[in-house]
Amino acid sequence: MPEQPFEQDRAIAGTGMGGAMDLATSEAETLERTPGGPEGTGPAERPRSLWSDAWRDLRRNPVFIISALVILFLIVISLWPSLIASGNPLKCDLAKAQEGSQPGHPFGYDGQGCDVYTRTVYGTRTSVTVGVLATLGVALFGSVLGGLAGFFGGAWDSLLSRLTDIFFAIPVVLGGLVLLSVVTSNTVWPVIGFMVLLGWPQISRIARGSVITAKQNDYVQAARALGASNSRLLLRHITPNAVAPVIVVATIALGTYISLEATLSYLGVGLKPPTVSWGIDISAASAYIRNAPHMLLWPAGALAITVLAFIMLGDAVRDALDPKLR
Repeated sequence: MPEQPFEQDRAIAGTGMGGAMDLATSEAETLERTPGGPEGTGPAERPRSLWSDAWRDLRRNPVFIISALVILFLIVISLWPSLIASGNPLKCDLAKAQEGSQPGHPFGYDGQGCDVYTRTVYGTRTSVTVGVLATLGVALFGSVLGGLAGFFGGAWDSLLSRLTDIFFAIPVVLGGLVLLSVVTSNTVWPVIGFMVLLGWPQISRIARGSVITAKQNDYVQAARALGASNSRLLLRHITPNAVAPVIVVATIALGTYISLEATLSYLGVGLKPPTVSWGIDISAASAYIRNAPHMLLWPAGALAITVLAFIMLGDAVRDALDPKLR
């Protein structure tokens, strides 16, 4: 039987919609648009990690954006306070003591005749410095102790658990009154050291639980079976997958440490004059709250906004990193 000549019309199939569709062309276009293609032959979409997903969620979270902008502003003025305050926070004029708002001095003057606006701006440096350094110290010290205890277990784990129980039983404010009352230094280091001393147990316990959970995963067991050393397991496989809870708790705790510094300074055992601190100014203004409430309002408001910003940031980071909320 003679071979029929090829007709182009036969390669066109009716769609039933009054038109025609080239099957071969349509199928190719569909495969190109399909991630991975048939049996993985097409261009595959790159899988996203936990951190990329978290960053994508954070960028869409208005709480994170607002708190991050406030914190960025606080960091800038703590590094360069002269950008928005040209005066000297230690320059006072007793003739203007307790006076209210004036041109060039929007927050008025305190009981010693110092500009409240300038002192509030320069107090940001002290509070942010104490909060950031204390959080870094607590996070590093607590994570190392808790991570090693959770990874190796045994007697070291039992000893650390009992030690954290002892530190949890110490009231923070009472401990600060006892330990810092004998310190005569005017620097921030004794306050930071005290916060690290009493703050590491919380981070340590969280890091321990996170490492115990991470080391039971299949990829860790596979790496161990292939002969990976303990240091490689900790640094390469466990730490990247166990650090998220530590970051969340440390971010929220940063605002708590700023509040704790102000509390200790208010009680007279934290930072001491001539250091500029919100806690010191609030303590000095408490005696004049009826006659000159502006002396208390501005440093207390700055403290509240700062603590709230860090707590909001921690909540946003927690929501982004918690896989249960996805």
